[in-house]
Amino acid sequence: MPGMFGWCSAALLVLSVALAASGAESPFRFSEQADKGKLTLTDGERPVLTYIFGDQLKEGLPAHRKRSSYVHPIYGLDGEVLTLDFPTGGHFHHRGLCWAWAQVKVGDTMTDPWDLRHILTRFRRWAQRQCDADGATLAVDNDWVFDGARTVATENIRFRVHKATAVGRAIDVAWRIEARESLQLCGRPKKGYGGFMLRFPTLKHTVLTVDDGSHPANGNLKVSAWADLSSRFGQGDKMSGAAIFPHPSHPGLPVGWTLRTYGFVNPAWPGVQPFALEPGKPLTLEYRLWVHRGDAAAGGVAKAYQDYLAETKR
Repeated sequence: MPGMFGWCSAALLVLSVALAASGAESPFRFSEQADKGKLTLTDGERPVLTYIFGDQLKEGLPAHRKRSSYVHPIYGLDGEVLTLDFPTGGHFHHRGLCWAWAQVKVGDTMTDPWDLRHILTRFRRWAQRQCDADGATLAVDNDWVFDGARTVATENIRFRVHKATAVGRAIDVAWRIEARESLQLCGRPKKGYGGFMLRFPTLKHTVLTVDDGSHPANGNLKVSAWADLSSRFGQGDKMSGAAIFPHPSHPGLPVGWTLRTYGFVNPAWPGVQPFALEPGKPLTLEYRLWVHRGDAAAGGVAKAYQDYLAETKR
């Protein structure tokens, strides 16, 4: 199955015309709050996610904690907030669903976009905002700006949000990066984390689950096909959660994961070994988020992963 960047504009045009002709109406809607730098997607009356395109800063924190270009909140199927932004007591750079490395070397300078040092990801434009009968697509073009002066890379981040089932919702993400000058990408030394990262709240009853069914307490570079975090996010005893599935085309499979019971899940590629990103050789990384009711077992995470693999072979 071709990746998301294989979609052609002609096919999308045909789909739009067909929907108009049939009178089909999408339950999905985008709502932009330009003054707050936020774009929210809803499915009927329920929010699905909010893309942050403008700078955010929590009151009382220094200006260098300011950030943009990430997703928060991501909502569960019953409206519960699954992600966390600006944790209290430290880790102030942690931010919902984000995509950044702990080490990016620019010339002789080692930067840390994850910790908002030297490189900041800046919104450039909406590449696509479309709702149809089967879901919604959001694509954004961003720049990697080095020390506020020059763009060292560009990225396109694309989300395809599917209709929810009784158990869960699939959100496909494709992240395409193109360097403007030679860069080296790498995770944090020893721990390896960096890249595609999902930050949950710190809660009681949190359970991490990986593909062999085990429940690691924490892990650095824990090898697994997928990983899930489930907990009690709302009122009462109901569990819910979200899993990440790397696409079969992802480099370095099976990847090592950074896992934290305080609420952090990250397929940590390329880990502790640098990856050279050269101009003219763009890198595309694809993932599926599976947002589900219940824990990993009740939420059908293992089956959802197998369904994802089957889809990519069609």
